[in-house]
Amino acid sequence: MAAFLAALINELEKLSKKKKALLALILSLAVIVIGQLLVVGVRSGLGIRGAGSVEFPVLVLSVVINTILPLFTALVAIDCFSGEFAHNLIRITLTRPVSRFKIFAAKVSAIALFILANLLLLLLFSSLAGFLFNANSASFSAFGKTIVTYLVSLFPLLVLALGIILLTNIFKSGTTVFFVSILAFLILKAAGILFPQYASLLVTSQLDWYHLWLSTSLPLAKILRTFLLMLGYAIIFFTAGYYLFDKKEF
Repeated sequence: MAAFLAALINELEKLSKKKKALLALILSLAVIVIGQLLVVGVRSGLGIRGAGSVEFPVLVLSVVINTILPLFTALVAIDCFSGEFAHNLIRITLTRPVSRFKIFAAKVSAIALFILANLLLLLLFSSLAGFLFNANSASFSAFGKTIVTYLVSLFPLLVLALGIILLTNIFKSGTTVFFVSILAFLILKAAGILFPQYASLLVTSQLDWYHLWLSTSLPLAKILRTFLLMLGYAIIFFTAGYYLFDKKEF
């Protein structure tokens, strides 16, 4: 356990020095500012209420979870694997008295913490912006549900990250992985629109599973089915990614 924690701290330190992590935060905050300005503009110009203090964080989540977060999750995952492969930095990591499995798990955990940190910061700032401009519509029960929607969004983003990590261990070039990831994301999104009867089976469609948690009466059967499907994807991607990582010669 101590070796894993040491490897995780090392990965987090490397991740904190990457400019992509800071850029993801800046762009996410920009979405909040622009979104709130649009809400205020719609309300003052057209007399429409717009999004309340509780609806606004969900509105922000619906935008970033299909754009900014998947993009920067891909970039960070590629940096953690393909970037180190390309610059032979992985050799330094492998010289430490830590097994390859723990190194792989530490990298995955660091990416998961990066996603969680982004979600929590988005929740904090979007909720603050929503409360400042729409204080009258605030309620503790609805805010609690908003927190849940942000937390559950971690899992589908992590599954997506594991799929990208698998690609980083298949293709040598980080640029190739990036474009293949973008292409696969767009194809799966289009497939979900063209074949809605199969949309629930696609990884990209599962990014919106937080909608299930917003229902007045939770559809527990559908939530469980989606969770098990994502868990299956996660196990497959993690196992295949680790197998290829373990067999690589550096």
